[in-house]
Amino acid sequence: MEQLLLQPASTATGSITLPGSKSISNRTLLLAALAEGMTQIKGLLASDDTDRMLEALKLLGINIDREKQSEYVFIFGVNGNFKNKKADLFLGNAGTAFRPLTAALAFSQGDYYLHGVPRMHERPIADLVNALRQAGANIKYLENDGFPPLKISPASIDVSKPIKIRGDVSSQFLTALLMALPLTKQETTIEVIGELISKPYIEITLNLMKKFGVEVQREGWERFVITANSNYISPKQILVEGDASSASYFLAAGAIGGIVSVRGVSKDSIQGDIKFAEAIEMMGVEIYYGEDFLSASKPKNGKLKSINLDCNHIPDAAMTLAVMALFADGTTTLRNIASWRVKETDRIFAMATELRKVGAIVEEGADYIKITPPAQLTPNAVIDTYDDHRMAMCFSLVSLGGVPITINDPNCVAKTFPNYFAEFAKICHS
Repeated sequence: MEQLLLQPASTATGSITLPGSKSISNRTLLLAALAEGMTQIKGLLASDDTDRMLEALKLLGINIDREKQSEYVFIFGVNGNFKNKKADLFLGNAGTAFRPLTAALAFSQGDYYLHGVPRMHERPIADLVNALRQAGANIKYLENDGFPPLKISPASIDVSKPIKIRGDVSSQFLTALLMALPLTKQETTIEVIGELISKPYIEITLNLMKKFGVEVQREGWERFVITANSNYISPKQILVEGDASSASYFLAAGAIGGIVSVRGVSKDSIQGDIKFAEAIEMMGVEIYYGEDFLSASKPKNGKLKSINLDCNHIPDAAMTLAVMALFADGTTTLRNIASWRVKETDRIFAMATELRKVGAIVEEGADYIKITPPAQLTPNAVIDTYDDHRMAMCFSLVSLGGVPITINDPNCVAKTFPNYFAEFAKICHS
């Protein structure tokens, strides 16, 4: 296994330009493919997850023009009707590709095989499949019930009754339904059962659908209505914001070690993880909001405050808070994070296991984690990353505590931020 040794650092200063948002990138690619007309996309994230979506769309017959050295990708939409009605789609561990494509293809009257890496076959998809089956979709599990791989076949679709879907497992299921239902051309209603988690990710979905000409009527977070004859129409040009989740690592570095600015996001971002800045302000960090950047600087007394926070609104960025807790003045509690259990790995278990390696006292529950920092960080810890990009990026921050740390399988960051460690090295100083 490849390893990366990060040398001890004492300060973090500088400025970073963020890669494009994964959530916005893959949603935009699918909407552009389903739309009428050509869409010019600027700032698309270059990563494993977006590569899987691009490959899948090409196999479905979408014409994609991506010139070398160009910052633009051109997607030629098919007005809701994929040309290829038979395809074998390998989607790696890209949930932002697998879930929306499952829903869109369920309404596409074709024969499709969707599969991925072994971990993707352990990530639950039953709630989405059950919702699609309520509309008549013909979807079969090929190995274990409730999990990929899937076989999708032509079906008689009927959306005359409300489609009910659980909201407490993954917001990607609701996102997938919302994006796909306009393909039916009928008025459809979605009713969410239980509390909807990760609401800001649904805001991203609704915002992008509106940019492509489909406005969803929303009654709270319990009921969504898509009008009959809705049709995706290209906005011609669209800019992908910098990734607010990726911003968290550099804002955290500034908070721990000095002052760091991130370019590509602003206070007006449509991404929920921009609220990470507010969370670390609670820890005593000084945040400055610019027109297209944010900066974070270390508290004047040099010590972060511990927090007790409901993290439902920032599930991905909350992982960064868990590592920042190592530098806080007491026990930090992160709550309402049950969705961590069904991500790229079981993130609550993984985070607790690796935090203990650097000396933290950790208590984990079904939907929370409590972290008490050690008096001194344990040097030379070897961190397992579980093929999870966010584990690798989070634990890079430990080096700012003045201790060397080894990251196993550092290339797993290719999922969202292939050159992360090179960028991180630019801001770290001994």
